[in-house]
Amino acid sequence: MTVTPQTLTRHELVGLDVRVVAASNPDVIDLDGRVVSETTRTLGIEHEGGVSLVPKDCATFEWTLPSGELIETAGETLIARPARRTEQKGDSKWE
Repeated sequence: MTVTPQTLTRHELVGLDVRVVAASNPDVIDLDGRVVSETTRTLGIEHEGGVSLVPKDCATFEWTLPSGELIETAGETLIARPARRTEQKGDSKWE
């Protein structure tokens, strides 16, 4: 399945380019880089200064899809164990 704005929340986020466009912590606003890790509640974003962990629930992210398209998502829509969030079958609320 190709990464599209409609399917982003079902895909692996590690490896995608991202920018924090809004957050409760002003220090991470405009942080941009590549996602190098993901947990249930955080994204690890690698940037020039190292890796920063950004909480999903209090941030809005702008993603650069492989096609070059930009899409914005509220972090709370990404809160789930990564393996569970990307499930294609079963009782996942992400189906």
